Amino acid sequence: MNLGEVVAFVTGGASGLGAACVQALVEKGARAVIIDVDAEKGGALAEKLRDQVLFIPADVVSETDIREALQKTLDAFGKINVAINCAGVVNPGKLLGRKGPLSLEAFQKVLQINLVGTFNVIRLAAEKMINNAPSKQGERGVIINTASIAAFEGQIGQVAYSASKAGIVGMTLPVARELGDYGVRNVAIAPGIFDTPMMAGLPPAVKEDMAKTVPFPKRLGEPMEFAAMVLHVIENPMLNGCCIRLDGALRMPPK
Repeated sequence: MNLGEVVAFVTGGASGLGAACVQALVEKGARAVIIDVDAEKGGALAEKLRDQVLFIPADVVSETDIREALQKTLDAFGKINVAINCAGVVNPGKLLGRKGPLSLEAFQKVLQINLVGTFNVIRLAAEKMINNAPSKQGERGVIINTASIAAFEGQIGQVAYSASKAGIVGMTLPVARELGDYGVRNVAIAPGIFDTPMMAGLPPAVKEDMAKTVPFPKRLGEPMEFAAMVLHVIENPMLNGCCIRLDGALRMPPK
């Protein structure tokens, strides 16, 4: 897909990996819609990037919010042919903590935002994409979802987060197989440890120790490196139904 023809629907687009994707797309001539619950950051980024970007406050777990946001995207830009799911939370907690078992509410919250929210956007965005005019190769759209290496090597305290990201990986192939009949691709990217707002609360010394565990390069990933992979997925039609690890060869230890 030609990046200059892209209209991307980016959840979690106000900060971190999502914001990096929005900025990278705009630099390539694409247009992007920022979907986020943080109105202050979303509005500020849209103001910075001007005419190529629209900010729509919306919650990924709300069918009404996402349906309305998709319609506003169509009204503003005429189409949607890329969806990038970056919205997510960590909310760590042990299965058996000092106060007893991890609460169902805490577990369900992570799955609801990370997994159900991603699924909600996939299904509703795909419904719009299949109406696009196909490219010469028959392509109508691309969906890119954010998993995590925690889907494969979840650490102690990540039971909810790992389950949610493993669910995203598990959806990848069946969604790609089904949407292939319509010319819509579906890919997951599993980043390692990246320097995002989720890491902002950690002391510098802790970040340095984490960076040393990465075989190469021995540092945290940069959001624009994630965005670069997103751009490549959009442009490369053979990437479909797979989960791409973006982690510097890191394999997470138990804790």
